[in-house]
Amino acid sequence: MSQLTNREEAPNGAPCWIDLFTSDPDKSRTFYEQLFGWTSEDAGEEYGGYINFQKDGILVAGGMRNDGQSGTPDVWSVYLATEDAKATVDAAAANGGQVLLPAMDVGELGTMAMVADPGGAAIGIWQPGLHRGFGILGEPGSPAWFELLTRDYDASVEFYRQVFHWDTHVAGDTPEFRYTTLGGGESQLAGIMDASGFLPEGVPAHWAVYFRVEDTDAALAKVVELGGSIARPAEDTPYGRLAEAADPTGAHFKLIQAPAS
Repeated sequence: MSQLTNREEAPNGAPCWIDLFTSDPDKSRTFYEQLFGWTSEDAGEEYGGYINFQKDGILVAGGMRNDGQSGTPDVWSVYLATEDAKATVDAAAANGGQVLLPAMDVGELGTMAMVADPGGAAIGIWQPGLHRGFGILGEPGSPAWFELLTRDYDASVEFYRQVFHWDTHVAGDTPEFRYTTLGGGESQLAGIMDASGFLPEGVPAHWAVYFRVEDTDAALAKVVELGGSIARPAEDTPYGRLAEAADPTGAHFKLIQAPAS
């Protein structure tokens, strides 16, 4: 996993922003502010009540109301950076993807779109304008890793190569662990996992967001105290102590504590 901290701009094709689709924005703001030490502010009526979260004064994530009309459950979404959102949408459609939201200008902030990859996972597209994405990565209370869990591994890897020009590196290629990363070594920025053997029936392919914490067990206890729940208890992995949680409205996310040095 990448150990980057502050950055001004994401490389093309790399995760550059995350946001939360929530049925209770006020409850979600309180939860994440207390869990991660974030602050939040409204972007303004012209941006549809969008919320910007900051960590130590640096943009770290966004949020928007889920009014239920789309039928989509509350969820964290990942956005990949691009120089040309419309061209990326066209490439997605030409490479087995589905257009969920065509390229749309967001004032002077940038251009956004949303597509589904061949495995059905939704992935956001962001062409930066004034909004360059999150400015902190891999620090406690900030996003640390981004991972696609898919039942259509080979087609998905090829999709991200062709559409987002990923420089892919095979991290594992056994029946038990098939995994590809964007970038290699200390420059890894995201991953794709073959989850066909363990994704529960009814759970669609999806992108997962990992947040760095100083103590995974303490963070899980805080999640429960704040009205969230534990989806997967903490366990030690080669990448650090890992757990999965859900916030009070049911949006899932992962917690990762850096491995002992």
